[in-house]
Amino acid sequence: MRILALDHGTKRVGVAVSDELQTIAQPLEFIPAEPFARLLDRLKALVREKEVELILVGMPRNMDGSYGPAALKAQVFVTALRDAVAVPIRTWDERLTSAQAQRFLIQGGVRRQDRKQKVDKTAAALLLQSYLDSREPS
Repeated sequence: MRILALDHGTKRVGVAVSDELQTIAQPLEFIPAEPFARLLDRLKALVREKEVELILVGMPRNMDGSYGPAALKAQVFVTALRDAVAVPIRTWDERLTSAQAQRFLIQGGVRRQDRKQKVDKTAAALLLQSYLDSREPS
């Protein structure tokens, strides 16, 4: 079974998935955030196709650890997602994942116009890898 990670944004939602052993995160795609019904349909399809057992949603926090307006939007998204899918959903601190993703893509020589298409799914993969690395080995 796999874990699906989501980097929620107002324009796009980055998606990453773990391998079946849940050790390595892989960027998958990004999905436009609107229309919301289409986003939910695509996420439900991914849960089925990838045999997902957990959805991990990035929770944006301020550098001091507090929650701001972006975290509120993410929480609303999580609530709606819980109503749409049957698998458990967990939030995970996503501080600086988008900045890390930008740096990673720049260092990889990805052109500026291509980075916009890749930054969200790369941020989701960094978020997921952080979660996977934090767990105790089984």
